[in-house]
Amino acid sequence: MTPHTILQPMAVLALWTLLVLLLVPIARFKAGARGEVELDDFKYGESARVPTATRVPNRVFMNLLEVPVLFYLACLVAVVTQHATPTLIALAWAYVALRVLHSLIYLSYNHVAHRLTVFAVSNGVAAVMWVLLLGKLWAA
Repeated sequence: MTPHTILQPMAVLALWTLLVLLLVPIARFKAGARGEVELDDFKYGESARVPTATRVPNRVFMNLLEVPVLFYLACLVAVVTQHATPTLIALAWAYVALRVLHSLIYLSYNHVAHRLTVFAVSNGVAAVMWVLLLGKLWAA
């Protein structure tokens, strides 16, 4: 296991994010074809007319661009500073698994308590990654 191994979970999360991104236009085009939305419904984001099923993929995509920025940054800092330990790499994979699970819950049965739990745990994992990384950096 090399320090660059931490780039693998980053790549998986980036690919997952791109796959979710594909769902956004698919949902919007389907809604348009059914006459549920018009182009102007997306002029300033999403109007109140946009059906929930059409909104969800966009919201999931936005979730994959918010807190994960801290994950990506932690991984890059770990590589650059050569502090990508096996523990940090394992946490990175755990973070990716939790973010994918969060997305799948959101895109499928969307139970808020389940989604919130997975979201909170994933944020805890990202926080632990940063605590460990900052500990290594400050000790150096």
